[in-house]
Amino acid sequence: MKRTMLRHFRLLLLLCTTLGAQATFGQTSSPTDTLRYAVDAQQLRQHWDGWGVSLCWWAGQCGKWDDEKIDEIISWLVSPDGLNYSHFRYNIGGGDDPQNRHCTPHHMGKGKGLRAEMEGFKDFSGDQYHWERDAAQRKIMLKIREKRPDAVFEAFSNSCPYYMTWSGCVGGNADGSKDNLRPEYYEEFAHYLVDVCKHYKDAYGIEFKTLEPFNESATSYWYRDGSQEGCHFDYQSQIAFLRVLAPILRESGLSTILSASDETSVAHSVKAFEAYRDAGVLPLVGQWNTHTYEADNNLRKRLCQLTHKAGKPLWMSETGAGGKGIGGNLKMAQRLMDDVRHLQPEAWFDWQYMEERSDQWCVIQGSFQGQTYSRVKNYYVRQQCSRFIKRGYDIVASDCPQSLAAVSAGRDTLVLVLLNEGDKAVHQISLPHLRKLPRPKKIKAYRTSPGENMSSVRHAVCRKGTTLSVALPPQSITTLLVPLRK
Repeated sequence: MKRTMLRHFRLLLLLCTTLGAQATFGQTSSPTDTLRYAVDAQQLRQHWDGWGVSLCWWAGQCGKWDDEKIDEIISWLVSPDGLNYSHFRYNIGGGDDPQNRHCTPHHMGKGKGLRAEMEGFKDFSGDQYHWERDAAQRKIMLKIREKRPDAVFEAFSNSCPYYMTWSGCVGGNADGSKDNLRPEYYEEFAHYLVDVCKHYKDAYGIEFKTLEPFNESATSYWYRDGSQEGCHFDYQSQIAFLRVLAPILRESGLSTILSASDETSVAHSVKAFEAYRDAGVLPLVGQWNTHTYEADNNLRKRLCQLTHKAGKPLWMSETGAGGKGIGGNLKMAQRLMDDVRHLQPEAWFDWQYMEERSDQWCVIQGSFQGQTYSRVKNYYVRQQCSRFIKRGYDIVASDCPQSLAAVSAGRDTLVLVLLNEGDKAVHQISLPHLRKLPRPKKIKAYRTSPGENMSSVRHAVCRKGTTLSVALPPQSITTLLVPLRK
């Protein structure tokens, strides 16, 4: 490691002298890519509200653990020195048929695992609410609120209870392209969702900011005996259900607003938004949510334009990806940057916090049953953004796709996150709107690479006038904290 750092220092010294020359470590080293671009700290984009993660399904497992272990993993999640996450999505379970009359027992175990089995609060129409259920996910949510009093919560549904469905199964219809909620149950399902929200307010003092009744509903992913709860709604069915749900939520006395439509792709999200707009139901929706499992930057920009024109707050409410090693983690970091830069959401969410058999779809990995866990590389990659771009900051303009820039609420710090998925690279960052840059030793730098985990890096930055030059080793992500003069 010392030899590697020495080579990096030599490269940096050469860069400080040449400021733009191609540099090599020797005849066997590949040329260094140099990215030259500007950051305008005065050109504000979106106001940042925070980073988050769904509680479905890891919380339903980890909530059964010993208290000291729960304390530690939640501290890793919410503390300012950890991931600094402040937004969380609670899953209102539908609940499958306890008698399995129309589906195979434990059918979710063949796909997403038994962790995907969610408890419903009712077993049949007219049943009383069984509020003692879902204790594990609730325990995690309450622990988050205890350690992070400013936490923001959303309630979301993957499926209505089984007895409201056409198939009798919360996995979806027998035909995944068809709706599974029977229209005659629209009102009862609406009351079910609102009653759960009201219970958490009355019993625990948690008032959900938003209620999202759909999840990737325009897809054909959800089918009977499927691997998780899911419910197809075509766009017209979504619109019809919102017209039933909105007045029931409004009359509840809650300050909770509706969010929609949580489609899996930005293309589907654009179509849903346009359908809502054309049907005149956008006023019923207080916030727009989208996933970015499938997205390109043109569609991101299109959805950004639509939501801004309509005055709707926007969340990127779920995403994740596979891959291998730090390469997969950095590819996910590029998606994060594309989302924040082009979609311009106010909050950005991971899908899972903990997984058992993956170091890609999570940031900690372990055994739910064995109560073992550890942080994986993805934790530190994500932390390069979430620890330093804080709630209340503003995202600012940057000309480079492999970068993210933000300015603090007090306008005294510029945060620059710099990504390098390939070989050696140099980021040359022009800051023409700043009158004077601090000396390099005043700029703090943190880096995650194959051999580093959010490590403090000395001598990382070279300055010439209002241009910073930063040498990035292969497969790395670096965060700079640049003090600003007022």
